[in-house]
Amino acid sequence: MNIALKTPIKRGETAIDAVELRKPTAGELRGVSLVELLQMDVGAISKVLPRITMPALIPEEIAGMDPADLLAMGATISGFLLPTAAPASPDVK
Repeated sequence: MNIALKTPIKRGETAIDAVELRKPTAGELRGVSLVELLQMDVGAISKVLPRITMPALIPEEIAGMDPADLLAMGATISGFLLPTAAPASPDVK
């Protein structure tokens, strides 16, 4: 999922104005509480983002990020973790 940043991240001479997040694998969630991720805990989000972003964000970039952008990324991560709704089953008669 592509996230357009409200405030671009400066990386040298380059400004990163969008970041792609991909659904994490179980291994990329190691050392992180799923409950904390679902509660959008800043520490948990900050630990997972470098593992699932393209371009890969570094901890210093995440720490300096606009809170609105961090919240958007946290919401996206939470959405990745929620189970998909089961399809409605037809009535059996």
